[in-house]
Amino acid sequence: MANSKPLVAKSSLADANAAVQSALRTLDAGISGVGALAAALQGPLGPAFAETVDIIREANGRVIVTGLGKSGHVARKIAATLASTGTPAFFVHAAEAGHGDLGMITADDVIIALSWSGEQPDMKNLVNYSTRFAIPMIAVTSSATSSLGEAARIVLELPKVREACPHNLAPTTSSLMQAAIGDALAIALLESRGFTALQFANFHPGGKLGAMLKFVRDIMHTGEAIPVKPLGAKMSDALVEMSSKGFGCVCIVDGNGEIAGIITDGDLRRHMRPDLMTALVDEVMTKNPRTIPPGMLAMEMLETINSSIPAVTVLIVAEGNKPLGIVHVHDVLRAGVA
Repeated sequence: MANSKPLVAKSSLADANAAVQSALRTLDAGISGVGALAAALQGPLGPAFAETVDIIREANGRVIVTGLGKSGHVARKIAATLASTGTPAFFVHAAEAGHGDLGMITADDVIIALSWSGEQPDMKNLVNYSTRFAIPMIAVTSSATSSLGEAARIVLELPKVREACPHNLAPTTSSLMQAAIGDALAIALLESRGFTALQFANFHPGGKLGAMLKFVRDIMHTGEAIPVKPLGAKMSDALVEMSSKGFGCVCIVDGNGEIAGIITDGDLRRHMRPDLMTALVDEVMTKNPRTIPPGMLAMEMLETINSSIPAVTVLIVAEGNKPLGIVHVHDVLRAGVA
């Protein structure tokens, strides 16, 4: 007897439309909240934000991000974003701080405390610790006059907004605004430090980002795999080299082993004639071919390939003018860059 599964009733058109309209109202509330935050940054919030960036950048320690409830979840995300963009940071649960986790915080650190109301009794131990050891605390709250706001050195006062929740209770728009100000801080610090894509690569060796941040030297073919022929060689020899190596090209080098030109499938078509096989590579090659350095990021190489006119599928990797390797677009794809 064949197995059968109960059918799930499909939503009616009216139900589906109601769900979409609800989603749109939630997104509109979020857009309004982020818009209010952007306006505040152009006004009274701006100086406090700039001072926060300065304090964190000049700190000798790390950034301790803390919070409770939904603010705690956002705080974890902010700490992770800071850490991955060059600002050492980690999350400390505000309630657990009073049960030994205060030992994670040093006098060289900076604390970012998230609380929408600014009135969280469980934060008292952490606030007192900050005051006792003169650890700078930045409060991210909607009330500068709250207990947290009054205890903080700097207050990033977020505009009061209505939650997307129809009861104005579930943290939704407020959580989005907290995450947004955290992202803004992380990127402002990244830019102020001159944090580069190469440094970013050190923290992201895995997954899609890790693939995009591989270097050309990690995926290039080297040694005998490089199709190379010297100036003065016959085209018949160059064609054998070109065919045997399988890259659709051959690099032409001078007596010093430096790149003099390249011969591609396109060059063969342009110079097709009865005596092509007896001609010298010097007559057929394209001089001064585009090369890339081994320290280029693989994603930058892919951009170079995609923007090349005429189109190319393979590039010679060189240091100075010496060929070190060769990379085909398929190598980039196999590495998971695209």
